[in-house]
Amino acid sequence: MALPKDFETTVRKYALQNAAQYGGKANAGAVIGKILAENPSLKPEIKGIAAAVSVVLKSVNRLDVEKQVEELGKIAPEFLEKKKAEKKDLPELKNASKGNVVTRLPPEPSKYAHIGHALSFLINYMYTKKYGGKCFVRFEDTNPELAKKEYADAMLDDMEYLGIKPTKVAHISNDIPMLYEFAEKLIKQGGAFVCFCSQEKMRELRHEGFGCSCRQNDSKHNLDEWKNMLNKKYTAGAAVLRLKGSMESPNHVMRDPVLFRITYTEHYLQGKKYCVWPLYDFANSVEDGAMGITHIMRSNEFGTMRTELQDTLKALLKLPKQTVIQYGRFNVKGSITQGREIRHMMDDGSIKSWDDPRLVTIKALRRRGIQTETFWELAIEVGLSPTETNFDWQLIGAINRRILDPKCNRYFYVENPREITVKDAPDMKMGLKLHPDKEDSKSRRFSVKEKFYIAEKDFGEIAKLKAGSLVRMMDCLNFKKSNGGFSFDSLEYEKYRMGGSKIIHWLPSDDKQLVKVNVLMPDAKVSKGVAEAASADIKEGDIVQFARFGFCRLEKKNAKELSFIYCHN
Repeated sequence: MALPKDFETTVRKYALQNAAQYGGKANAGAVIGKILAENPSLKPEIKGIAAAVSVVLKSVNRLDVEKQVEELGKIAPEFLEKKKAEKKDLPELKNASKGNVVTRLPPEPSKYAHIGHALSFLINYMYTKKYGGKCFVRFEDTNPELAKKEYADAMLDDMEYLGIKPTKVAHISNDIPMLYEFAEKLIKQGGAFVCFCSQEKMRELRHEGFGCSCRQNDSKHNLDEWKNMLNKKYTAGAAVLRLKGSMESPNHVMRDPVLFRITYTEHYLQGKKYCVWPLYDFANSVEDGAMGITHIMRSNEFGTMRTELQDTLKALLKLPKQTVIQYGRFNVKGSITQGREIRHMMDDGSIKSWDDPRLVTIKALRRRGIQTETFWELAIEVGLSPTETNFDWQLIGAINRRILDPKCNRYFYVENPREITVKDAPDMKMGLKLHPDKEDSKSRRFSVKEKFYIAEKDFGEIAKLKAGSLVRMMDCLNFKKSNGGFSFDSLEYEKYRMGGSKIIHWLPSDDKQLVKVNVLMPDAKVSKGVAEAASADIKEGDIVQFARFGFCRLEKKNAKELSFIYCHN
């Protein structure tokens, strides 16, 4: 069986479609699959199909993505029609009804929030939007040694960027009197006792499953000692309040855990007003009940052992229980999220700030131009899966690119410029659109002659080409390589498409038409080069696409140079 007459056109349209979808590089297997799905009778001709696909892919993969899309629009415009995809949404929530969902975002203000926090915040917030409920921000600021105003303020700023509008912002430290009342209630009913054992002794007895002698004291004695703690009669660490749990429980968390401790560290909000501070499990158990929280959604790294402790506290204090849903931890491959690791890197000078582009803090991602909508899409993508979700930067970049592409202007940027002369190139005055798909897009103007700047990388790749190879300067001209240099060939893109070797971007070798540029890359190295004069109109904070280089956000500009942050390709 011979291949159909229009077979090459069929191959080309599927190759262009696949390349446009996946960063400019079509995959032979995917293209062959599309062809056979359309015409299964061609399966006996698989060898001929594979050979034809190989030839076409070499031609298609040499093209710039914009050219691939442009050609696809001519030969198969139906492939570019935006189909109405089913809008993804979070799964239904257990024990939820309209107007009856109350969630909380409970960050500890001890570091800057990262992408894992962002997704957790959004999952909780989006469910309240879905059911028309309430969402509280509740800062767990009961560790005076770590809690800082800087971190709390930064998190509120992050939430604003994420589009989160909480019903109320609260700080647990403002509710200390209420927490004391619940502690006294627990002491009076014999459920808690004041302990003077050292940490080492407590750890040893808990491991062995034996209670300490302090456990035997009656409620009155414990209440008196509790008041001594509040009245600053003891030094930091000398006494703690513990739950009278079960020393025989297989769950070690239930073996008389500490509920309150003494510290005289000044608190950023409360100053020196309090010296007795609640630990996480007690504070959360009371606050969730007092605030009327209905659903708790959190990472399963929290574990089930502490869930048992919190449920026990709620039962003893007659507080309502919540529907608890635990999902897998979110990880960006190769990223650093632990606060202590980041602080260590800052101490040794490896990084300078929490918004360093190598980090995945919300501040760093925002600085790199990651859009609010990208975080929302990611939150829906990862959902409430109970398994750990590991995704790489490519996923973040792919979602963000789709959001940025329709609205970002295009410019030429040449990294480490090398000057070349294209002999006999015509003098031309050119105008290129800032955005190829916008009818009302303004034009960037160029005056070109024989001398051009091209990127050092492109210069090196051209040097490897055979004499006579045809090279395309994007949206400009074709030239041929010879042993003695480069010479003008033609202006027609179609000629390059039929047999060209490489496509490159360029700039005129004319300082009046250029601005100096530096780009801070994700590895903290700085790319230096020149961009077209129209780049001087970019505003600080704007994100643009440098053709064949990537999306970049302008961070700072002055009369001499523009400084960008690299977003992604």
